[in-house]
Amino acid sequence: MCSRGARAATLHAVPSLFRRKSTTLVEEPIAVSTATDESTPARAKGHTPSKKELGKVTPKRPAMGRRPVAETPPATKEEARARRRAQRAEAAAEFRREGGPRDRGPERALARDVVDSRRTVGTWFFGGALVVLIGSAQTMPPIVRLVSNVLWVVLALGVVIDSVLISRKIKKLVLQRFPKTDQKMGSLYLYAIMRAITFRRMRVPAPRVELGDKI
Repeated sequence: MCSRGARAATLHAVPSLFRRKSTTLVEEPIAVSTATDESTPARAKGHTPSKKELGKVTPKRPAMGRRPVAETPPATKEEARARRRAQRAEAAAEFRREGGPRDRGPERALARDVVDSRRTVGTWFFGGALVVLIGSAQTMPPIVRLVSNVLWVVLALGVVIDSVLISRKIKKLVLQRFPKTDQKMGSLYLYAIMRAITFRRMRVPAPRVELGDKI
């Protein structure tokens, strides 16, 4: 009887032992899942994940307005002199091409075109003045001095007449194309006349029209 009772008690205890283990095995994953959910911060409804969260990298934009790289200082005096010569040549070329502050404005550009499109007596003025100066010397014969004086008068009259014609044409074109101009006509006439008595190759800015072109 005792052995039968012991066997019954043992058989009764074994199922209960397996039932507790199975219960433990089922409950453990639930506990882990709960812990994982608690470690993740709660997100609001409609939350849009960022690129960082999605694992995407935003490309960097190129830097705007960066400072230009500073020019390296010259290593020798010869290199420094070469750089200065190059800078002066570049500045002279730019001045020859664009002129200075007094050459700015469409009215002055028009005045330059009027002068550059025609042959002017003024281009011969300085050469004639040199001939007159030499011919008027007291050591020259009277006939040479007479011719020199006549040449001087002719050159002076030619420059005056040419200046009047240039000024009239400039006034007509400026009032026609720039009716609201604030340029003083006297200053514009003087600017054109001074250009007219300068050799064509020495004019600044350089002529942009050819002789005979229609303005």
